[in-house]
Amino acid sequence: VQLQASGGGLVQPGGSLRLSCAASGFTLDDYDIGWFRQVPGKRREGVSYISSTNDSTFYAPSVKARFTISRDNAKNTVDLQMNSLNPEDTAVYYCAASSRPLLNRWIWFLEAEYDYWGQGTLVTVSS
Repeated sequence: VQLQASGGGLVQPGGSLRLSCAASGFTLDDYDIGWFRQVPGKRREGVSYISSTNDSTFYAPSVKARFTISRDNAKNTVDLQMNSLNPEDTAVYYCAASSRPLLNRWIWFLEAEYDYWGQGTLVTVSS
């Protein structure tokens, strides 16, 4: 069971990137998926979440209305479309999978709720 995040890179402020979380060994549609990010020296923070039950979504306040999480079941991926990026979005982004339905706005961002983690992809927002 492996997860792999991809799509990171260097983008100017105001630009967009689309991250993708791919799985091998299991079907992502069966899992709740979270996107997290981490800046060196800081704790990893939850960015977005999508439910396996009904595709409900949650977002961190700092990214709401700018980021969109979605599933592409044909590709077995969960994507994170990031628009209007700013330097504060610079971080390593990780995707994670939970085998338990979370569907709770108070726990989706807790790292301990996730069973599988992928290697991160670096997003740098800079002019």
